[in-house]
Amino acid sequence: MDEHDGIEEISVRLVGSSASGSDSRWVDGTELDAELPSYPVLDEIEGRQGYGSLRRRLVKRPKRVDSFDGEAMEIAGVHGHNSKDQNFWQTITLAFQTLGVVYGDLGTSPLYVFADVFSKVPIKSEVDILGALSLVMYTIALLPLAKYIFVVLKANDNGEGGTFALYSLICRYANVNTLPNRQAADEHISNFRLKLPTPAFERALHIKESLESRSSLKTVLLLLVLMGTSMIIGDGILTPAMSVTSAVSGLNGEIQGFGTSAVVIVSIVILVALFSIQRFGTGKVGFMFSPALALWFFSLGSIGLYNLVKHDITVLRAFNPAYIYFFFKRNSKDAWSALGGCVLCITGAEAMFADLGHFSVRAIQIAFTCVVFPCLLLAYIGQAAYLMKYPNSAERIFYDSVPDALFWPVFVIATLAAMIASQAMISATFSCVKQSMALGCFPRLKIIHTSRRQMGRIYIPVMNWFLMIMCIAVVAIFQSTTDIANAYGIAEVGVMIVSTTLVTLVMLLIWQTNLLLVLCFPLVFGSVELIYLLAALSKIKEGGWLPLAFATCFLSVMYTWNYGSVLKYQSEVKGKISTDFMLELGSTLGTVRVPGIGLLYNELVQGIPSIFGQFLLGLPAIHSTMVFVCIKYVPVPVVPQEERFLFRRVCPKDYHMFRCVARYGYKDVQKEDHHAFEQLLVESLVKFLRREAQDLALEMNLNELEFDSVSVRSRDSGALGGDGNDDLRIPLMRDRILEEAGTVTSEEAGTVTSEEAVSAFPSSDVDEDPSLEYELSALREAMDSGFTYMLAHGEVRAKKNSFFLKKLVINYFYAFLRRNCRAGAANMRVPHLNVIRVGMTYMV
Repeated sequence: MDEHDGIEEISVRLVGSSASGSDSRWVDGTELDAELPSYPVLDEIEGRQGYGSLRRRLVKRPKRVDSFDGEAMEIAGVHGHNSKDQNFWQTITLAFQTLGVVYGDLGTSPLYVFADVFSKVPIKSEVDILGALSLVMYTIALLPLAKYIFVVLKANDNGEGGTFALYSLICRYANVNTLPNRQAADEHISNFRLKLPTPAFERALHIKESLESRSSLKTVLLLLVLMGTSMIIGDGILTPAMSVTSAVSGLNGEIQGFGTSAVVIVSIVILVALFSIQRFGTGKVGFMFSPALALWFFSLGSIGLYNLVKHDITVLRAFNPAYIYFFFKRNSKDAWSALGGCVLCITGAEAMFADLGHFSVRAIQIAFTCVVFPCLLLAYIGQAAYLMKYPNSAERIFYDSVPDALFWPVFVIATLAAMIASQAMISATFSCVKQSMALGCFPRLKIIHTSRRQMGRIYIPVMNWFLMIMCIAVVAIFQSTTDIANAYGIAEVGVMIVSTTLVTLVMLLIWQTNLLLVLCFPLVFGSVELIYLLAALSKIKEGGWLPLAFATCFLSVMYTWNYGSVLKYQSEVKGKISTDFMLELGSTLGTVRVPGIGLLYNELVQGIPSIFGQFLLGLPAIHSTMVFVCIKYVPVPVVPQEERFLFRRVCPKDYHMFRCVARYGYKDVQKEDHHAFEQLLVESLVKFLRREAQDLALEMNLNELEFDSVSVRSRDSGALGGDGNDDLRIPLMRDRILEEAGTVTSEEAGTVTSEEAVSAFPSSDVDEDPSLEYELSALREAMDSGFTYMLAHGEVRAKKNSFFLKKLVINYFYAFLRRNCRAGAANMRVPHLNVIRVGMTYMV
C-alpha cells in the first residue's frame, strides 16, 4: 500500500439517490422510481447547513432504489424472494412457479428413459423390467432427492446456487481467486462474513493454507468450476433438442407418413418458438408454463396409476433393490450399457441448484417432495406395469401406455412439457453465464433484467440465440433421440460430479462437518455418479463426443478470458505510477488544471494507473478534481447498498485526487445511468471529505487532551502524594471520548454509517474547518463544469520473449474475444460527447 495515499480507506454508507431530472430506467426500458426526489447535497453545503442537518434530511426522505446499482432485489428488500420473512402463500406461489422453470426437464424424462434402456437390453423376462424399474426409482431417490434436496441446496451462497456460487463461497473463505484484487476491507461486507474455524478444527485451517499457498491447486479448482459451468451450458443445448424431439416423435407411429424428416422440421419450429419467448423473462414464462406443467405431472401420475391398477400391480416388487442385482447378473455387459439410458431419469436435477437464484430453497423442496417425486414414481411404475403385459411396446412405451381416448390431449401437453423442460436449463445457463462474467471468467455480454421484484431473473440475448442455433444444428444432424441421449447423459453426470466435489470442499472448509460424514458424501453419491459417467462414456462414438466437444469449447473460452484478464491486471499493477513521481510533479501535475471532474476508469484497487500518465502526456490540461474509479466484483451474491463504496485520497489535499472502488456482487446489477452515477458519486465524495475532517479534528483534540494530561500530571504529582487517583481519571476520560467518538483504529475501516460519522465529532466544528470548506467549494465548482469519462482503449500483447502458445492465446484468441465482447463504454452507457479515450498497449 502506498505510503502517501493519505488517510485509510473508508466504506461510506449511502442512501441511494437519482440524478435530478434524469430518466431512470432498467436496461429493458421499464421505469424505476424516477419520480422520487434526489438529495441536493451541494445545495445544503452552499447554504452552510451542518452535517447533522444533512444526515437528518437524508434519513427522513423515503428509501428508494439506488439508481447507480439498480438491483432488482432492492425493490423487494435486501434478500428479495429468499427473505426469511417470506410468508406461506408466497412460498407456495414460488413452488408452483418452479414447476414451470425448474422441473420441466425432470418431468419429461418418462418420454424417453425406458425406450432408451430397453433399446440396449431386450425384454426377455420380468426380471429385466423389474430390475430397470428398481434402478430408475432408486436413482431418483438417491441423487435428486437425497443429494440435492437434503444436502446440496443447503450449500447455497445467500440464496444463490450453481457451480460458481459454490466457488465464490470457497473464495470468500480461502483466497483462491486468481485475480489478485482482494482487499481487507472486503471482509467487512456483511454478506462476506463467514464463521471462522476455531483452533480445534486444524483440518480446515490446513486445507485453507494449502489452497492459498499453491497456485497449482487454485488453477485446478478454477478448471473444475469452469468445466462444470461448461457442462451446464452444454446441457442448455442438449436439453431442448432431446425433450422436443422426444415429444414430437410420438406422431411418428400415430400419423401415417409422418417420418423422421417431419419430426425434425416440427421440432425445429417448436425450438424457434421456445427461444423467441425467452425475452419476456422467467417470471412471465414461469407463470405461463406452470399450469401446463402442473397438468403434465397430474397426467403422469394418473396415467401411471391407471396402468398399475389395470395391467400388473405386482411391479411394486421393484421396491426391493435386489432386482438391481438380478438385472446385472442376467444381462451383464448389456446392463452396463443400459446405465447410460437409466441416467436420463435424473437429467435436469442440477437445474434445482443452478436455478435456485430464481426462487428459494423451501419452494424447490416443497415442489419436488410433494409433486414431482411421487408423480415420477407413478409414471415409471405405470410404464413398467404396461410392459409386463405388452413387452414389445418398449420403443414407444410412453405413448403406447396412454389410453387411446387421451392420446391427443396428452400429446399436446407433452409437447408443451418438452418446451418447458428446455426452459429449466436455458434459465440455468443464463444464471451461470452471469455469475461467470461477474467473477471474470466469461467475456462481457449484454444482460437484460426481466423482473423488477425478483432478483436473478435475467435474459442474455447473445446466449439465447447461440443456444437456439446449436439446438437446431443438433436436431438436424443427429435426427435420432438415441444418439442425442448418449450425449445427454455425459453432460448431466459431469455437472453432478463437479457439484459433489465442490460441496465436499465446502463441508471441509466452511461447515466443518465431522470427517466421517464428509467422507460418506462423496463415497455414496460420488461413486454412483462415477459409475454412471463411465457407463455414459462408453457411448462416445455414438454421440457421447458432443458434450465433450461443447465443454472443451466453452472451457477454452472461459479459461482464456480469465488467463488474459489476470495477466492484464498484473501488468497494470507492475506499471502503476509511483506516488513519489506524482509529488515531484506538484499539485498542477506538470500541466494546467481546469475546472471539472475527471472520472478515470481502471481496474486497480490501489495505486495510480499507468493510463493516467498517458492522459497527462496527451492532454493539454487535466481536470481540477480527479477520481480513479474501479468497478470490482467481490465473491458474494449481493453487496448491500450502504456498503458499496470505498473512497481514498490519492496524494496530498491540494492535488484533489481520489480513488473510488465500487464493489458489486455477482448478482448485483449496475443501472448505468450516467447522470445518477455522477450525482451519487459526488454525494459519496462529500461524505468522505466530511468524515476525513472529523477524524483529523478528533485526532487533534485527543493530542491536545494528552498534552494537557501530561501537564496536569507534572503539576499535581507532588500535591497528590502519589495516591494515583489522577492517573485513573485522565485515561478513563480519554476512553470515554474514544467510545463516544466511535473511532475506527484499523488501517482499513470497515463500514461507518453516516450516524456514526456525525456522532464522532460535532458537525459545527467540522464546518469551521477552512480546508474542508475550500475543498467543498472546489468540488462544487468542478461539478458545475461537468464530468468527463476517461477510458483506456487497451490492447493486450504477449511479450516478444514469450513462448509460442502464450503468444497464440493472447495475441489472437484473447484479442479476438476482447474485440467482440461488450465494451466498457457500452456497459456504462456513457454519452459519447463526454468520453476521452487514450490507446495503450499492455505487454504481458
